[in-house]
Amino acid sequence: QVRLVESGGGLVQAGGSLRLSCAASGTIFSINVMGWYRQTPGKQRELVATITHGGSTNYADSVKGRFAISRDNAKNTVYLQMNSLKPEDTAVYYCKVTIPGRWPPDYWGQGTQVTVSS
Repeated sequence: QVRLVESGGGLVQAGGSLRLSCAASGTIFSINVMGWYRQTPGKQRELVATITHGGSTNYADSVKGRFAISRDNAKNTVYLQMNSLKPEDTAVYYCKVTIPGRWPPDYWGQGTQVTVSS
């Protein structure tokens, strides 16, 4: 059983910053990819950023230069530092982890609301 607990969402003014955290717990020997996704009502969930166990990162074009993803492998935790936030960043943010050797391999957090006011 794997449990993901997210924290750090909230309300912020445009131009502000937030830091999201997602901690994975349970019987985990290794986590391959950790990532953040977001979803707004009526739209599909979209990728925000991912990071591999070795630290390689990938970002959506819309957040490049503003968001930074990082992870602490010892704590099975992934972070998303969000700077220069825009109203269009408003969404529910979900973390996802991929664990090798499991089926299905992907686990999702419960989501945390981020609201950016103009």
